[in-house]
Amino acid sequence: MALKLNTKYAEGFVTKAQETALLAEAKTAAAKLDAGDCLGNDFIGWRTLPTTYDKEEFTRIKAAAKRIRETSQVLVVIGIGGSYLGARAAIEFLGGRFYNDFADLKVYFVGNSISPEELSAVLRLCEGKDVSVNVISKSGTTTEPAIAFRVFKKYMETRYGKAEAAKRIYATTDKARGTLKELSTREGYETFVVPDDVGGRYSVLTAVGLLPIAAAGFDIDRLMQGAQAGQKKFDAADENDSNRYAAIRNALYRGGKKTELYVSFDPAFTMFNEWLKQLYGESEGKDGKGIFPASVIFSTDLHSMGQYIQDGERTVYETFVSFGTARDDVTVEKTAEDFDGLNYLAGKTLSQVNATAMQATILAHVDGGVPCMVLELDAMDEENLGELIYFFEHSCAVSGALLGVNPFNQPGVEAYKKNMFRLLGKPGY
Repeated sequence: MALKLNTKYAEGFVTKAQETALLAEAKTAAAKLDAGDCLGNDFIGWRTLPTTYDKEEFTRIKAAAKRIRETSQVLVVIGIGGSYLGARAAIEFLGGRFYNDFADLKVYFVGNSISPEELSAVLRLCEGKDVSVNVISKSGTTTEPAIAFRVFKKYMETRYGKAEAAKRIYATTDKARGTLKELSTREGYETFVVPDDVGGRYSVLTAVGLLPIAAAGFDIDRLMQGAQAGQKKFDAADENDSNRYAAIRNALYRGGKKTELYVSFDPAFTMFNEWLKQLYGESEGKDGKGIFPASVIFSTDLHSMGQYIQDGERTVYETFVSFGTARDDVTVEKTAEDFDGLNYLAGKTLSQVNATAMQATILAHVDGGVPCMVLELDAMDEENLGELIYFFEHSCAVSGALLGVNPFNQPGVEAYKKNMFRLLGKPGY
């Protein structure tokens, strides 16, 4: 396990003086974060979470995950934003996009939209199968998951009866107050805690993410070990890769590169890209500032977005995430007739071809005026994932400080809610 940041493909777009100046700012910001002397310091509990997490609750999470796997064929996870993206990103990172097609326990996510088709489809998928539910909400009143839970609470109680349903419903919520906590106490649901000092988009290493990840069959001990390694490496006011990444992306931003594309050549990274877009978009996009987060999966999107990236407006830079070892590989075989002209690849693995395609893409994009950075990991496993999560969380906090914003609040998220409540006729709006 060794995450490394390769910045050589961005060096022609940032002067050494700019990098040195921004790195000095990043180190100062990291020192303030470490001391708790930063904007939003009420929400920096994630910073030491890999080492200070609640060990008793961690044991209960593993026991609950084991019970879910033993008693259920389906786990329905209800949540939105940080209560959804982190867990799904981790499960697909570790198990691939087709995880549910191979798994003994299917994990379906609802409450992340208000689509009736989506909710109805998951209800149909539950037919004839034993089901558990993990509802995740700090308050219990967020509209999208609250609607989904209202539907699934009725479904579970109709199917199993109230007493048995209560054994199959797990609530991840506030430790002491709120609608969902009060309901859980009254109904007898086992509860897990959304910590007061950890915001939703930073919560994947709390029960918010750990219970679904463990229930899906992945090793959360190794996940936390990777995060601990990340904390040790990056939670410091020195020239580590987290601070360098924050410095260079801000230098690029100040030089007119307003959009960051997160890129992987593995489709299993798709949902991790979505988590990154929330992490950075919600943390940095405020006060009229912010690097716009977008994402692509290559080589698929090279046939759709590649033209724009190569020749479009020069306001884009890319952050690639690459993996050294594939879980499975395929070798191209030689054919006698060479009907498709691919015999020149005979004997090569798809991993080799994929890595070559990535290298060729980076070289082409740099030549086209697109700076590129590359995060290199050993493999797509729990320890590398834990370190990667911590890397991005820490760098996001430092980067937000360089932008001069509070990276831990999200005041703009409330605007649409007020309009929606008013239009739907909610009392008080």
